[in-house]
Amino acid sequence: DMFFLASVDPSGDPDCSYKGGDPGFVRVLSPTKLAWPDYDGNGQFRTLGNIAVCSGVALLFIDWSRPSRLRVHGRARISHDDPLLETMPGAQLVVQLEIERVFPNCPRYVHTMARVTRSPHVPSEGTTPPRPGWKDDPRIVDALPARDVVPEKLSR
Repeated sequence: DMFFLASVDPSGDPDCSYKGGDPGFVRVLSPTKLAWPDYDGNGQFRTLGNIAVCSGVALLFIDWSRPSRLRVHGRARISHDDPLLETMPGAQLVVQLEIERVFPNCPRYVHTMARVTRSPHVPSEGTTPPRPGWKDDPRIVDALPARDVVPEKLSR
């Protein structure tokens, strides 16, 4: 239900982001291809922007219940019209990964943990996630996509 995604910008500077969803939100399409939805985010397009110009990415999956880690490296591409989009509630687009390498990673220092609560912001069929509070912060209004600007919420 989660993974960490590393990408690099055109200058070679790394970026890492957390990706979460319901179990199974990452789809195995074939032995060499994965896909996952891109949900509403903060509008900075750091990961997506990086993928658009530098397709190489690394994914880190962690099983916190029985410590283990799996690394997946490959080339990602973004699709706004992928047929999978219709099967991924809340997705704005689909990211597909052509896998180049998969390997386990030493879990020696991974803590055993359990999910306490599911995020109410994870999209699922038939539900509308709540509006995240940070979108109403006047300091970031200029970075929001127009669809997210609600003037009356910014005047608090």
